[in-house]
Amino acid sequence: AAELVRAAPAPLQPYLRLMRLHQPAGTWLLYLPCTWSIGLAAAPGCLPDWRMLSLFGVGAVLMRGAGCTINDMWDRDYDRQVARTASRPLAAGDISTFQSLVFLGGQLSLALCVLLCLNYYSIILGAASLFLVITYPLMKRITYWPQLVLGFTFNWGALLGWSAVRGSCEWSVCLPLYFAGVMWTLVYDTIYAHQDKKDDIMIGVKSTALHFKQDTKQWLSGFSLAMLLSLCVAGMNCSQTLPYYSAVAAVGAHLAHQIYTLDIDKPEDCWKKFASNRTVGILLFTGIVLGNL
Repeated sequence: AAELVRAAPAPLQPYLRLMRLHQPAGTWLLYLPCTWSIGLAAAPGCLPDWRMLSLFGVGAVLMRGAGCTINDMWDRDYDRQVARTASRPLAAGDISTFQSLVFLGGQLSLALCVLLCLNYYSIILGAASLFLVITYPLMKRITYWPQLVLGFTFNWGALLGWSAVRGSCEWSVCLPLYFAGVMWTLVYDTIYAHQDKKDDIMIGVKSTALHFKQDTKQWLSGFSLAMLLSLCVAGMNCSQTLPYYSAVAAVGAHLAHQIYTLDIDKPEDCWKKFASNRTVGILLFTGIVLGNL
């Protein structure tokens, strides 16, 4: 992805960096809960709907890009004061606020085209997430729990994937799956937030990393346990089989190792642990597919 951005024409590069195309970890983390839901919604003995997986993949790229654009528009003054974010296109002045607004409109228009390929129930459900997408960047100004709001936002696909396949949500499956995703987001985004905690203190923004401080690992362990229990509930409510629960156990082992070896005072280790969560999502999706078969 980074090579693709570097190979793009120079006038296009700031827009690709604005939507974080060069850093696909966030797109994976948005997309994977969608794949879980689509996989669980497949009929027993069948593979997931590849058309839906493809549509949601395109949607994840567009909506993650739109979310990053909105975030940078809200945070451009803060970003200039943080070493890790000072080079972002809006903070660095590579593009103007008006240009980013036009670009945002383009991304949302394309995302709407993807959404309109789904059934009416899913169109309404998907549109309802836009409020979270727009307001999430403001949360770090008013609460120490912006990661929780991000969890509500990033895991909407756990609801939408099932409804796109089945026509409506089976709440006994979708709600535990959604809750598991929210708990997962609290794990990985708290780890992510530890990269910036010194800068965040100086500029006055909040995060769970600052709230939990040295108790972070205990909190992450609790969130991980809640995630695993919720995944078990979701699996039981849709009659999942041994491969699924084996994958849940593998997810638990991965999270335990991630938390045990985490050094919250080393930004490079925090980034490494954050990015490794793609493996968590892929493990679970693999277990869902094999369990269904």
